[in-house]
Amino acid sequence: MAKAAAVKSTSKQAALDWEKVTKTVLLSRALDDIEEKVLLPGKEMFYQFSARGHDLAQVILAQYLTNPFDCFTGYYRSRPILLGVGVDLDEAVSGALARTGGYSDGRDIGTVFNYANPNGPKALPMCGGVGAQYTPSAGWAQAIEYYRDVLHDPAVGDAIAVALGGDASVATNGFWSALTMATTLKLPILFYIEDNGYGISVPSSFQTPGGNIAANLASFQGLTIFSGDGTEPAEAAKLAGDAVTHVRERKGPAMLHLKVPRLAGHSGQDTQTYKSVDFIQDEKSRDPLPKLKAFMAKNGLSEKAWAALEESTVSDVKESVARVQQRDTLPTEDLTKFVYSEPSNDNRGLQLVGGLRPLGHKYAPSNETPDPQGPRINMVTAIRRTLDHELAVNPKMVLFGEDIGPKGGVHAVTMGLQDKYGIARVTDTSLSEEGIIGRAVGMALAGLLPVPEIQFRKYADPAAEQLNDAGTMRWRTGNRFAPPMVVRMAGGFSKCGDPWHSQTNEVQWVHNIGWHVAVPSNAEDAVGLLRAALRGNDPAIFFEHRGLLDLAWSRRPYPGDDYVVPLGKAKLTVEGNDISLVTWGAMVPRCEDALKAAGVTGDVIDLRTLMPWDKEAVMRSVKKTHRCLVVHEDNITAGFGAEIVAFVSKECFFDLDAPPDRLCMPDIPSPYNPKLLDAAVPSVESISKAITDLVTS
Repeated sequence: MAKAAAVKSTSKQAALDWEKVTKTVLLSRALDDIEEKVLLPGKEMFYQFSARGHDLAQVILAQYLTNPFDCFTGYYRSRPILLGVGVDLDEAVSGALARTGGYSDGRDIGTVFNYANPNGPKALPMCGGVGAQYTPSAGWAQAIEYYRDVLHDPAVGDAIAVALGGDASVATNGFWSALTMATTLKLPILFYIEDNGYGISVPSSFQTPGGNIAANLASFQGLTIFSGDGTEPAEAAKLAGDAVTHVRERKGPAMLHLKVPRLAGHSGQDTQTYKSVDFIQDEKSRDPLPKLKAFMAKNGLSEKAWAALEESTVSDVKESVARVQQRDTLPTEDLTKFVYSEPSNDNRGLQLVGGLRPLGHKYAPSNETPDPQGPRINMVTAIRRTLDHELAVNPKMVLFGEDIGPKGGVHAVTMGLQDKYGIARVTDTSLSEEGIIGRAVGMALAGLLPVPEIQFRKYADPAAEQLNDAGTMRWRTGNRFAPPMVVRMAGGFSKCGDPWHSQTNEVQWVHNIGWHVAVPSNAEDAVGLLRAALRGNDPAIFFEHRGLLDLAWSRRPYPGDDYVVPLGKAKLTVEGNDISLVTWGAMVPRCEDALKAAGVTGDVIDLRTLMPWDKEAVMRSVKKTHRCLVVHEDNITAGFGAEIVAFVSKECFFDLDAPPDRLCMPDIPSPYNPKLLDAAVPSVESISKAITDLVTS
């Protein structure tokens, strides 16, 4: 065992059920065999990733995951651990054959699994991207600490999180971000690295110096490393037991690094021509199955008993395949279900795992009518006051991000909240947006309400994979898992622009499946939209425009602690008859001023949310005014204005007296010089001219 800290396990390990280990390994082999020889050639499945060689150590590890609050995230070669924690065989086969009753009912690849497991460890939804599994595991581990230290919930006990990955995945951003989180926060997480020497066809030496991540991390502060042979039953069992015990005893995170052979190609189509004959023969000589057979023989399992187990597992798999082949595929009319939460009166529409609602959380009453209190306040104060109140009434709400603690955020929105609620509830993070959003996913799945902050819209790009995976999770898992969270994200121009801090590009998150997107233009709406998102059951982006945070126009009285604005409900800020101006964010006050400057009357429709967006409000207005101009700050090509114009052109075609039009920023990044910025972003003057041109056309 290589150690970064001299830590020795003192707790007793649970005795392994070796017969169960044997049955499960044989079951995994039988599944791989029928897939490789029958189902894949017969085109009854389309992706196949054999676990042969990796199977023994995974199945052993599964036996050490005994706490119902344990979780693990896997990757495409992790089916053996799933079988080891008790997933139903028909469910595993249904996943492979893309039938109903599988992990996703055919929505996702069969090897991309999840397991809600109400009475045992949870298999968090796997991601298709290599390395994306690490930070959600770290988030779950951070949630374990929160339940223990803040909520004082004894139910979590000695729970841990486990992240499984291959040796190639140690090169990814997700791995290093999770490793930083785990070691700086001393999280109860085990990194389980299966080292087979290759990432598809690329040798491990291209992923980490010398091809050995355990050796390279031997002196990594705060990490204990257990390393050895994953094909030797006794050695693998001892290493896994020691590693799990170390983490359960809260001695810090650990890595279990096991050498294993990959006894098949990367996938069913991989011929492995990049490997030498000698290398392949060496891999075959290290097959853990014969070693397990010899180990079991020494421990009293006869040749006849082994053969009987082998025969019964092959029979079980064949019978399961026959049953699953009779199952239906998902009805096509159900394809669009579970993109967002679909609540029902009896709560049967709730996800099984993730968020507060499945745990029975009750929210305070909400009111859609504002109750103005006190003087006009700016958006910074309004957002801070809303966060303050929701933190006070919801002990499971957690704020985190870069610089949000003592500094109070780069925009001062979280000023004073850490002093009031403590470092566990309002906390700074390492500089990794992948880690910020990834941990939010894990925390949300563990039943907390994470509210991560991304300092500027452009900075969200490194987290794009986690944002995508979070949004699609409910759909991918057929409503088993969902990660409700609210991502606060600042952007847009301020006193100047620039390509890095002033981007809006909100259309990207509208296009990302499963996200709500709110873009308030004033303090009152900011309160109502933020509270609606915080009390919702879906992930939401809350966009805080830099140019509005202290703008005089955007100031409003605080509308009350119960005030909410339903997502998807636009606001008519000005009414008239000549034209409909559809807009949001910083363009709302400019459209109001431009309408006055043009000397005509019209409707100014502040959409307030872009997903969902209020189609009915736009249609009603256009049918009245017969003209429509969409104004937004984002670039014109493929901007959200194009979606609105397409809708208006179709639904209001016979009501239009002129073609609907858009006024947006040209297809350039936001310029830094204020004069250049004024020329690029729609101004009162340019909007007024566009209004005049459209009304007189």
